[in-house]
Amino acid sequence: MSDSEASFLPGDLSMRSIQRAFPSLSQKLDLRKHLATIKPDLDKIEERLRFQVQEFDPGIAGYVSYALDSNGKRIRPALVLLAAHASGKSTPKHVDLAVVVELIHLATLVHDDIMDGASKRRGKPTAFAKWGAELSVLLGDCLFCHALKLSSNFSNQFISRSIAEAANEVCSGEILQTQRRFDLKLGIPEYIKMISMKTGALFRISTELAAVLNECRLDEILALRNYGEYLGIAYQIYDDCLDLVGTEGATGKTVGTDLAKGKLTLPLLHVLAQANDAERERLHTIILHGTEENRAELLAQVVERGGLKNAVRRIQSYLDQAVASLQVLPKTSFRETLEGIPRAVAEHVGTLG
Repeated sequence: MSDSEASFLPGDLSMRSIQRAFPSLSQKLDLRKHLATIKPDLDKIEERLRFQVQEFDPGIAGYVSYALDSNGKRIRPALVLLAAHASGKSTPKHVDLAVVVELIHLATLVHDDIMDGASKRRGKPTAFAKWGAELSVLLGDCLFCHALKLSSNFSNQFISRSIAEAANEVCSGEILQTQRRFDLKLGIPEYIKMISMKTGALFRISTELAAVLNECRLDEILALRNYGEYLGIAYQIYDDCLDLVGTEGATGKTVGTDLAKGKLTLPLLHVLAQANDAERERLHTIILHGTEENRAELLAQVVERGGLKNAVRRIQSYLDQAVASLQVLPKTSFRETLEGIPRAVAEHVGTLG
């Protein structure tokens, strides 16, 4: 470690003390009990997703099948269905919407894994690890295009346009985040804007468009739009924290890649906002040129200086806003379930704060 790095970090930090400084989030976020009431609908979505494989050329069907068989939480499709029930009823068009949103999400994951050089996703090799970047880029493109093709079947052009705009927003958010890698001038408001685009957009249309399909009142549509937006932002901050304190066993994916790739997330940004010019220069040196051990020591400092606790507080604030957004909806078991999801996430991350 260089003298400049040592002046920011305590000199007696051994790897053992670094490990002790990190909280542990070794348990998976489990939302199954909150989704039990819509399991028949979720089963329909799984069936419809598997059916999509047949819509591709036989020569690439195996790649598509691998991407779709992800054992993911299916949070976005579940939000479509819960918002549908909470705002009226679930229809076949809601299942169509759920499939489209999930296909876009899966496409982004294929591309994210290439950009991050990730070898694991949900406990199995990523498409990038199995087939390399060139094929995986095209696989993600195929999933994107197929989702937009399916979205053209909605008779309401507002829905088709909103889906296309959200897909564009997701990609734009990723570009902005990539542009700002290793950029110590990145501020917290800019970070929130980027994650609102890259993650909040799909959460937002999942709940908003479910209400649009049910021809709800404008205040109910806005309520569900806000719910999805707040939940999506909170979920992305939580996911960023997992890269800091999660384990591969709990997350099912490669962790510890954000800092190595220069991706500055909320816990580190909190510390940067408090640092003086000299400290920022030392941080810059570690981020650009530090070893894996240097970065581990830096992350321990992020925890000790309150970066993680600050992120948890922000997560909980957005989750509270998500719950509050639902007050205009009728009091039903489905609204209670929508309220229960943010509360479950808040409880899950509460041990870190």
